[in-house]
Amino acid sequence: MIPQDMAQSLESDIARVAADIDAAEVGTPEAAEAFRVRFLGRRAGAVTDLFARLGELPAQERREAGARLNALKEQAQARLDEARNCHAAAQDTAPGAGADLTLPGRVPAPIAGGSRHPLTETRREIERIFGSFGFSVETGPEIEDDWHNFSALAFPPEHPARDMQDTFWIEPPAPDGRGVLLRTHTSPVQVRGMVAAARSDGTLAAPIRLIAPGRVFRNESISYKSFCLFHQVEGLVVAERVSFADLKGMLRTFARALFDDDVRMRFRPSYFPFTEPSAEVDIWWTDASRPDGGRWMEVLGCGMVDPDVFTAVGIDAERYTGYAFGMGIERLAMLRHGISDIRLFYENDVRLLGQF
Repeated sequence: MIPQDMAQSLESDIARVAADIDAAEVGTPEAAEAFRVRFLGRRAGAVTDLFARLGELPAQERREAGARLNALKEQAQARLDEARNCHAAAQDTAPGAGADLTLPGRVPAPIAGGSRHPLTETRREIERIFGSFGFSVETGPEIEDDWHNFSALAFPPEHPARDMQDTFWIEPPAPDGRGVLLRTHTSPVQVRGMVAAARSDGTLAAPIRLIAPGRVFRNESISYKSFCLFHQVEGLVVAERVSFADLKGMLRTFARALFDDDVRMRFRPSYFPFTEPSAEVDIWWTDASRPDGGRWMEVLGCGMVDPDVFTAVGIDAERYTGYAFGMGIERLAMLRHGISDIRLFYENDVRLLGQF
């Protein structure tokens, strides 16, 4: 391009940018900032780019072109300054500007407060009761590996007991026993607690007394008493000379604290891969609509920790014994509050929630 054409092209672009400056939107602080970047930005601003083209002109024409560019820059800066001043003034006169925020507020009517969900309330009460017995509250990941969820709890890869729990697998189990899943119980927290407490010689750094509350997941059919996700509280005690009588005494004391001194409960022999002997515990659920005045509801499983579990986590099974238990928070909440269907906990119906 010959010098004369360069000068004409620059002059045309200056006129175009001047028109764009006048037409650009600056009505909000965000628009004003976009205006600054578009026209005055150091890297890609339109005025900045025009200044960079001065070197293309002959020396005798640069002075005049430079003056026009300076005027263009002042035009853009003036438009920007005016917009910023208007925005600042509008903020100073906005409703509430200059108000004394330390003054007490005026509430025309009482504000209705919320309340804890019945599952949260029940879980906290369980934690409070066991805390008074000296149990610590421990948590762990909801996405677990096969070893913590099954293998360390005496579930070998081909053990039929794995079929007792319909599992949501993220990475299916492999022949080497590996796999990733949504935990089917909070027992993996117990496993992690035992591994952390075990010394290299099989002794314990301190006796274990913990509960592990949390969500668990099973691919089960949904009914009035079963759901695909629910909440458990599992407990574990490991020390020397721990007996099944200790377990029964602890659970009876807990049931009386959670319900009432006249609570009816029963122990039934059962089977779990990681405890031996094992039992299930039922609570009598009073129901006037039934011919016999109520029914038994299974609320927890328990038993003495199998020695194979101690061996897997590095605890001397000859020296230590322990008991474990696991209970469903939903079923305990149903018993406490007379809720007949577990699905109500997950429907967020304000007619139910408003009662708590």
